[in-house]
This record gives sequence, structure tokens and C-alpha cells, in this order.
Amino acid sequence: MNLSPSRTPDPGRQRPSGAPARPSGSPPYWQPGTPIWWRYRQRAQTNGRPETARPETVRPMTVVRDDADALVAWLAPGTPVLRPVLTDGRDLRTAPLADWFAAGSRHALKRDVWHGAGILKVAPTGVPWSVWLFWQPDGTFRNWYVNLEDAHVRDDSSILTQDHVLDVVVHPDRTVRWKDEDELAAAVQWGRFSVEDAARFEQDARDVERVVARWDPPFCEDWQSFRPDPSWPLPALPAGIRADF
Repeated sequence: MNLSPSRTPDPGRQRPSGAPARPSGSPPYWQPGTPIWWRYRQRAQTNGRPETARPETVRPMTVVRDDADALVAWLAPGTPVLRPVLTDGRDLRTAPLADWFAAGSRHALKRDVWHGAGILKVAPTGVPWSVWLFWQPDGTFRNWYVNLEDAHVRDDSSILTQDHVLDVVVHPDRTVRWKDEDELAAAVQWGRFSVEDAARFEQDARDVERVVARWDPPFCEDWQSFRPDPSWPLPALPAGIRADF
């Protein structure tokens, strides 16, 4: 599946962001080849009340398909990204879970590039997850990774969501396993999410299992044979965005 852009995108072009966020899946749609920003926002606890903080992750991506059913976008190797680290600069994966989620904690932003093979993200309309496709360095398809997150909204330049910590891995033989249950438990323990939130996320994971059992889109759509158009340039991070590291 190799979809060519209908026009040549300008990865340095900064589009205005005055339009209010709206649910994804309704027109106007982005054309193939359009550079966009896939943004995750951190949910923090302040005095026991949840609030949405500044962006936690920003990934410049290229639109492959966008319509009423789904947004599909490509994250190319070497793309500049912003990713979360602890405020002292430590990577999250090297720190105790309590340091990730302690009440009132805020992550810092680090400029980096996307390492390894690229990933294709499919965001079906109206559901609280996106499906990521991973490949081995030799191009062999590895697995689908279902990232549980808010149902997607967008403005004129970005898709916006919030990560729900729990994930579902779907292997090529269609076996399914949950991932990061320990992180979700820590997020509840430290007040990032409530017990009710966690129960909802677990129900979402069971819903994903049912989608896989039926082999519904996007799993049946052969996205694993996708190859990006080699003419697509790397999209850029938004101009003027502040990083701590």
C-alpha cells in the first residue's frame, strides 16, 4: 500500500491555529502528503482536581489518508520530535514509576529525533485509541500496537489526544496481550487517574479485543504492506515551541 501525496507538502510551513478543536472524522479533511502535528497532552493533578497541562509529546507526521472513517499518518525515521522526560532530564523508562506519576509532578520536554523504523498511526473516528504499526529494521512487519487514549480532536494543524497508559499489543497471528498494567496501577495510586478512569480504560482494552476477534478495520485493511512515498520530506516541529532539554 503506497499512497502518493496529491501535492508536495512544505514541512516548514506554519499554519495558523485559530480554529477551535473539533472531533476528528468530519470535513475539511487533510490531503495526503500534508504535514501535521500529533500531540499528546499530560493530565496532571492540582489540589485534587484534574487539569490538562502543556503538550507532553509532539510528533510531526505526514498524512496518508484522512476521511470519515479514520486518519492515517506516517512518522518517518529521523523526524524531529518533542518527548517527555523528568524535570531533572532523566528518561521516564529509567525512573521509578512513582517519579512518573507523583501528585503534582510535571514532565519536561526534550528535543529528540524518532529512532529506528518509522511507524504508521491509524486513528479510527470516534474511538478512544489509535493503532500503530511497527516494522523490523529489515522491513518485516512486527505487530500492531493499540495505544489507548482520548477520542481524537483536531484543529487546522494538529490532532490532539491524551494517553491512557494501558496499551494492547496485537501480534501477526492475531494473539492479543495487554501492556503496562503496572503503569496504570501506579497512575491511579499517585492520583493521575481515578479508579473509575482505570475501569473505563480496561473496558476500552476489552473493546479492542472484540475488534480484533472480528478482524475489523484497521486490522483487515492490509496497512502492514504500507510503504511511504520516498519523496515526502521530514516535517518540522512547530516554530517557537519551547523545550527544556
